[in-house]
Amino acid sequence: MHEMSIAEGVIQLLEEQALAQQFSRVKKLWLEVGPLASVDTASLQFCFEAVSRHTLAEAAVLEIIETPGLAWCLGCETQVGIRQRFDACPDCGSYQLQVIQGDELRVKELEVD
Repeated sequence: MHEMSIAEGVIQLLEEQALAQQFSRVKKLWLEVGPLASVDTASLQFCFEAVSRHTLAEAAVLEIIETPGLAWCLGCETQVGIRQRFDACPDCGSYQLQVIQGDELRVKELEVD
């Protein structure tokens, strides 16, 4: 379950930013997670609650924003939606797809004190 290490990494990032930007508590956190990031969002939510105890993010609300997966199809030269890596193009069936969006896992916004 790599979601635990992801949650720990988020806490570490928050602590680094708290020092740099001089805040003491995180009230709300928005994370963008794409379907190609291979993250189980329910597990990430659970892990974040566990690792945030006794930290500046204790009792913080974690909002997960799920972004769509998008790829550029070299076969039909169009942008298409995908749900997982190695999907075929839904328009032409080609497997020559370049991922444009959907593999992100990033902090989008914070609400802090």
